[in-house]
Amino acid sequence: MSELEKLINLAKNAADKIRKHRFVRIVSHNDADGLTSSGIMALALLRAGIGFQLSIAGKLNETVIEEVNRTVSKGDLVIFCDMGSGQPELIGKVAADVVVLDHHKPVGQSPAKVVVNAHMVEIDGATDISASGTCYLVARELGAGNIDLAGLAIAGAVGDRQLFRTANAFILDEAIKAGVVSIRKGLKVGDGALADVLAYSTEPFLNVTGYPEKAAEFLNQLGLSGNIENLSEEELSKLASAIALKLVRQASPEAIEAVIGDIFLLNRELVHNVYDFISILNTCGKQKVYGLALALCLKDPTIVGEAISLTKEYEKNLAMDIRKSVEKIRKGENIWYINTVDVLSTGSLATTVVRYLHPELPFICVNESEGILKVSARGTRELVSRGLDLAFALREAAGAVSGNGGGHSVASGASIPLGSTEEFLSIVDRIIGDQLRKNTSGKAK
Repeated sequence: MSELEKLINLAKNAADKIRKHRFVRIVSHNDADGLTSSGIMALALLRAGIGFQLSIAGKLNETVIEEVNRTVSKGDLVIFCDMGSGQPELIGKVAADVVVLDHHKPVGQSPAKVVVNAHMVEIDGATDISASGTCYLVARELGAGNIDLAGLAIAGAVGDRQLFRTANAFILDEAIKAGVVSIRKGLKVGDGALADVLAYSTEPFLNVTGYPEKAAEFLNQLGLSGNIENLSEEELSKLASAIALKLVRQASPEAIEAVIGDIFLLNRELVHNVYDFISILNTCGKQKVYGLALALCLKDPTIVGEAISLTKEYEKNLAMDIRKSVEKIRKGENIWYINTVDVLSTGSLATTVVRYLHPELPFICVNESEGILKVSARGTRELVSRGLDLAFALREAAGAVSGNGGGHSVASGASIPLGSTEEFLSIVDRIIGDQLRKNTSGKAK
């Protein structure tokens, strides 16, 4: 039996468990992957005639568990999407049966009744299947008509910057054959006015990003104008080549790969370009307007205009925010890092820096917000191949200062108490140094 078949069997077990319940309590994460995961499960349950209550959370903690326990009754089922694998002690406190649909690396023995996680069958959840992909595999077992939900799974995978191989390749192939997703070549950006896309998109982050006048000058030199989706093949090729030249000077190889190539078009969703779709979801997640994101996933046409307007304003502010922040970056022995207060998105900042500015070492952003320090860490696949494991590094370092952390080897997060920044960064720097040196010395032998 292949790894993928084993994963599908786990999904069948989860679907069998879900069918036995009349009411399900869903809790999912607040990023694009978590929001598409919740959309997939909501639609699958609606179609199966199973009642549910859904909530979105920035992280799984005691407060979330307390709220869940207040809202479940005997015989109910709780499903955690895009969370739950790293906190078996919290899952054990849920006063109902639990199903975990996740792709983060599992920690310890889960008390959940069913866990569907690619890592359990030796598929890499950090790169080869997202939480939304995991939820899709369960949804397709709940009903044959749920193949149209594959578009949401593809969006979640793109939102988590995954590769389309093994499990993701299987889902994409199924989606294309069913006409749910189609592909066009080009720049992996949203549609819209060229000048705005270049000035206010953080993917790609160029030397003109955050500078509308420089973006206009760059396009003028190329003799290009209008909307990106209306460019001819020749014009698109000219723009892609010019952007690639800018990127090759400083960005990681992953960045060039991430910017030029296949654009997925979500034929069954209200917003077709996958990059516009995940931009809206990420904006809704950051702004905590989760209802708007879920309405988009549930295909409510009345909210599209509001969602697009909110996203354009947020992305403009985000580009300017990141442009200001990058001037404050500092270098440790084995990391780049920054200490900030109330930045719009630590994850976007961290991803931008490691992908476009300093790909040679991991980047750690420590941001003071709402009375605690929130940490986002990002690496590259190349650094992971050399031994980097940010999930381990952040879990250990945060634990040492009475915080908590975890995630993926290439992207992770943590929450730590005020006043612990220096100690936390020192421990992270040392752990990452050990990881990278150990791998190098191992190769030398």
